Amino acid sequence: MAELQGLVERLERAITRLEQLSAEAHRPPGDCGEVNGVNGGVAPSVEAFDKLMNSMVADFLKNSRILAGDVETHAEMVHSAFQAQRAFLLMVSQYQQPQEGPVASTASTFSMLSSGPGLPPPPPPPPPPGPPPLFENEGRKEESSPSRSALFAQLNQGEAITKGLRHVTDDQKTYKNPSLRAQGQTRSPTKSHTPSPTSPKSHSLQKHAPVFELEGKKWRVEYQEDRNDLVVSETELKQVAYIFKCDKSTLQIKGKVNSITIDNCKKFGLVFDNVVGIVEVINSKDVQIQVMGRVPTISINKTEGCHIYLSEDALDCEIVSAKSSEMNILIPQDGDYREFPVPEQFKTTWDGSKLVTEPAEIMA
Repeated sequence: MAELQGLVERLERAITRLEQLSAEAHRPPGDCGEVNGVNGGVAPSVEAFDKLMNSMVADFLKNSRILAGDVETHAEMVHSAFQAQRAFLLMVSQYQQPQEGPVASTASTFSMLSSGPGLPPPPPPPPPPGPPPLFENEGRKEESSPSRSALFAQLNQGEAITKGLRHVTDDQKTYKNPSLRAQGQTRSPTKSHTPSPTSPKSHSLQKHAPVFELEGKKWRVEYQEDRNDLVVSETELKQVAYIFKCDKSTLQIKGKVNSITIDNCKKFGLVFDNVVGIVEVINSKDVQIQVMGRVPTISINKTEGCHIYLSEDALDCEIVSAKSSEMNILIPQDGDYREFPVPEQFKTTWDGSKLVTEPAEIMA
């Protein structure tokens, strides 16, 4: 509170000083005439500021006095700052250019205190006019004059300007040296030829460490290459398996798991017993899956080449495919498997009430 009271006293002294300067401005001998387009009275900017103080600022002071305490103290400080700003605007309207000194310090103090709640920022004083663009262009012309003068001085040398040129011998002339024409360029005797840097070779794919671990309830099998001995033997119903970027490998999952996902794999084989949810194949190529027990759904998406071997218990499995090709389902028959291709092309017709889509018959 003592610091706030001291700040209020400083503002009051600044207001008193501004009022004295304003009074002195009204006491010059003789008729001052028209100043800044105003002949007598106050300037439009001062009138607009008075309207602001009599409306929003007055309401702010009224509500702050009702709340009392620190809010009222802050409101009085803001009110003093607005009074200082009005005195500043009044003095600015009576002079051609704003004066420096105590006025500038008061304006900076006002900018610090005018951030009270509910108050709009007061209009800032107009900045002093800058130099017209003509002066700027002339300055640029003056900077470029020495360069032009030096250029003209070299051109005025006449034949003497060629004295600084280097003499080229016959063996360096392309039309007299067939070997240079074949190379397409002439070597300089004074500068060593530096070959241009070749384009950087494509970096080899970064190798990732293979992963084969149980993380929580997820079996992670990632970045496996040329592995045909991968086996997950200890499984639970709530566990899932996520297989990512495996190449030329085979994985066997024993027991019963919730779901299996094959993502970004190539030439990968999967053998599993039972899945209670879904088996998904995404963004892969040349994948083979063998179902030993049961699985309700197998989804194939954005995959090229997928062979699925179903067991006798999994013949009711639903195959859902999208944006994939070379898909085949192998059904057990008489101790062997019979291959059935999954349609990739479809025909859609209108039956009078709805669209009917069915596999397209490809005639040979």
